[in-house]
Amino acid sequence: MENKLYTLIVHSENRAGILSQITSVFTRQQVNIESLNVSASSIKGVHKYTITAYGEEDQIQKISQQIEKKIDVLQSRVLTDDEIFIQEVALIKISTPVMLENQKVCKVIRQHNAQILESNSIFSVVTITGMTDQIMDLYFSLDELNCVLQYSRTGRIVITKSKEEPLSAKIAKLERNLNKE
Repeated sequence: MENKLYTLIVHSENRAGILSQITSVFTRQQVNIESLNVSASSIKGVHKYTITAYGEEDQIQKISQQIEKKIDVLQSRVLTDDEIFIQEVALIKISTPVMLENQKVCKVIRQHNAQILESNSIFSVVTITGMTDQIMDLYFSLDELNCVLQYSRTGRIVITKSKEEPLSAKIAKLERNLNKE
């Protein structure tokens, strides 16, 4: 079996303690979370967790099923990269004096379609949006030029390629069932 990077999308009610419940499932299965992004979703009162982890498919599916059994979790799904739009964002603080002395620094920034957000006499902040490999390529290119002071990268942020939020259909079905009673 091959360890592969998987993306889980979890929707839950907005309640304290759910994050701990979700991460404990990974801990019990001895799977390390690579990235975790939590935010409000497009549905009022529902939070969306985007989690990436390396593992075997059956192991990640089992984790997703265990997460979905949690009381306040509305849905947990494992999605493949072809089912989602993926982006990450990185901030890289670089030395302004090095950037001014070495023209290659600005050239590397332009070649990677990155932007300078802020610049002063001490440091400049570069931002890039894209896939992990694009971001890491910029980071390593700047690091080779000895100008990197700090670096931070988000985890994956994703939306599905489906026409509507998959949870919306599940909620609509639950509401129809409640109205029949």
